[in-house]
Amino acid sequence: MSAEGQSAPAEQHEVAVYDRGAAVVQADAFENPGLPPHRPRQTDLHPVKERRAERQVVWWFLLSMVGSVLAIIAYVAVPIESGDMGTVRFNNLFLGLGIALALLGVGFGGMHWARQLMSSHEVVEERHLSRGSEKTRARAVEIFQLGDEESGFSRRSLIRNTLIGAIALVPLPAVVLFRDLAPAQDAVEAISNTMWKAGSRLALDPTGTPIRATDVTIGSAFHVIPEELKDLGHDEGYLDQKALASVLLVRVPLDRLNEQPARAGWSYDGIVAYSKICTHVGCPVALYEQQTHHLLCPCHQSTFDVTNHAKVIFGPAKRPLPQLPITVDDEGFLIAQSDFTEPIGPSFFERLGHVDPEHVPLSAAELETRA
Repeated sequence: MSAEGQSAPAEQHEVAVYDRGAAVVQADAFENPGLPPHRPRQTDLHPVKERRAERQVVWWFLLSMVGSVLAIIAYVAVPIESGDMGTVRFNNLFLGLGIALALLGVGFGGMHWARQLMSSHEVVEERHLSRGSEKTRARAVEIFQLGDEESGFSRRSLIRNTLIGAIALVPLPAVVLFRDLAPAQDAVEAISNTMWKAGSRLALDPTGTPIRATDVTIGSAFHVIPEELKDLGHDEGYLDQKALASVLLVRVPLDRLNEQPARAGWSYDGIVAYSKICTHVGCPVALYEQQTHHLLCPCHQSTFDVTNHAKVIFGPAKRPLPQLPITVDDEGFLIAQSDFTEPIGPSFFERLGHVDPEHVPLSAAELETRA
């Protein structure tokens, strides 16, 4: 057969083989189309509209400042009367409106500034390894300067100053609100004394039933309040007093109880009482391990050894639980010898020295550690 009669041989392609492991090679990658052409805004083309947008941003920031001031005024000026939920609703309404204006003013002002006045040119920033070289730091300074130039932060002094004023005033309502949550009296004095006093009977929480020493068995745990607390109304500070005076009562074998000589009389026949308020952040220490005689705080796992004056053996707490001195009366009911000898609750620097040295004869080093 002639060469003309023969079919043309199939076109052959060379296939390059690369050892890329498990990597997938994309052979049909498309070309980067680039960025679309820049479309100028009205504020870029017309100076009048630019100035109008600038005034709008300023008005938003001024509105934010007015909202912050109104929130503070509403919180102070709108009274809340006990038992009248209408006054509570009015206070919350005006307070919420003021805070909403403060936050929305800053948000809308910043958004309008960015969309209408800052540079709108699209840019692409290629990924690169972050390095701490001098060149990188110099480039960072250059970027900040470029951002300042494009945003006009230094050049547009009116916007800048109103923004600073709005941001400075926005946190003030929160400062006023949270500060008012603190007690009017000294913080240490507010937790230095509880309802416990000499002769107060230990009672079950929440029934207020007095507890006899014979009712407390080894391995049991009782949630305890002063007997007088059951007669206190909720409008008379019942919850506040309960938060201060809550106690956990347990009984351990006498041979396991390791007491300091100065505190030998603080327990009764192996029965000990400790504040239920954790010395870390004030959570209720309510989990008792019968076999190890450990108290566990469920919030952050601080663990206290009941057999050794509630000493911290694990967790973030830095101070043992305050111990309530107890004994029994003539009828066999458990009673308190006195109030706690130190402030209950979380440790903080102001409590240094707020330990009764006459009732707790500890060394100076131990006093500072417990404080």
